[in-house]
Amino acid sequence: MRAMKIVFLDAATMGDADMSAIAAQGEFVCYPSSTPEQARERVADADVALLNKIIVNKEFLDAAPKLKLICEAGTGINNINVDLCRERGVAVRNVAAYSTDSVAQTAWMHILNLAGTAFHYDEYIRSGEYSAGSIHVDAGHPFTELAGKTLGIVGMGAIGKKVASIACAFGMKVIYYSTSGTSHCKEYPSVSLDELLRSSDVISIHAPYNEHTAGLINYEGMCKMKPTAFLVNTGRGGIAVEADLVKAIDEQIIAGAGIDVYVREPLTADHPYLHCKYPQRLLLTPHIAWYSIEARQRLALAMADNIRKGW
Repeated sequence: MRAMKIVFLDAATMGDADMSAIAAQGEFVCYPSSTPEQARERVADADVALLNKIIVNKEFLDAAPKLKLICEAGTGINNINVDLCRERGVAVRNVAAYSTDSVAQTAWMHILNLAGTAFHYDEYIRSGEYSAGSIHVDAGHPFTELAGKTLGIVGMGAIGKKVASIACAFGMKVIYYSTSGTSHCKEYPSVSLDELLRSSDVISIHAPYNEHTAGLINYEGMCKMKPTAFLVNTGRGGIAVEADLVKAIDEQIIAGAGIDVYVREPLTADHPYLHCKYPQRLLLTPHIAWYSIEARQRLALAMADNIRKGW
């Protein structure tokens, strides 16, 4: 009997995660990356395709007559034409909740670094200015406490709730805007987007990218925010309009932002984020919120379980 063939088309994003549980399910072929043309060649005789950013469209499925299951190496499946897969009898499975702690921690890394101006203090010492000074503090750059401030969360799913619980530990008030309109979470007040923008000292985005969230926070919305407020996005690129965000920071409409996700990844060299007038107010990370050692291992084990379940 022929062994089930499993191909991972863009496994480089998994780094050094142990994928032995996946390999145990059949004949496992792992490619660090694949162009669209290579992907079509590599799924020609595959039963299962694992992928992260590979686009699954008609051309992909036409090239994979034996394909029975697609496992998304992550949560979002907007790279997959799910309706067409259903028509072709190809099951699609993603992995939810594997990165909740990892993303929440990264969101708070951004919040704490922004609120505490950590990168300024580090530079202040490394530049020699601190050593040349006469007092033991940087008196010209005090920071404010988060206790008593308001955290506004866009998208109160599992990650949003985790971020909210940490905010409560800091003594913050939490409000949220439901991008789906359901307002299912009763632990915190659900407010309109306008109220969230106007009331929040920190806004943290934890929503999927869809027709309800594309361009949700634009320049007009940023102008409603407090000039002392920070915007953090570890959700999806494009929810906050990138060029508008740079404009808002350059014009000092908001105090700063922390960004982990982008419309195009990696960033192009001419991206507005890389040419911000006040770079110390814009903290950038390379889509690593999901990338903790533990999260990637949970992801690998969950994908193996999805394969075991069959189709």
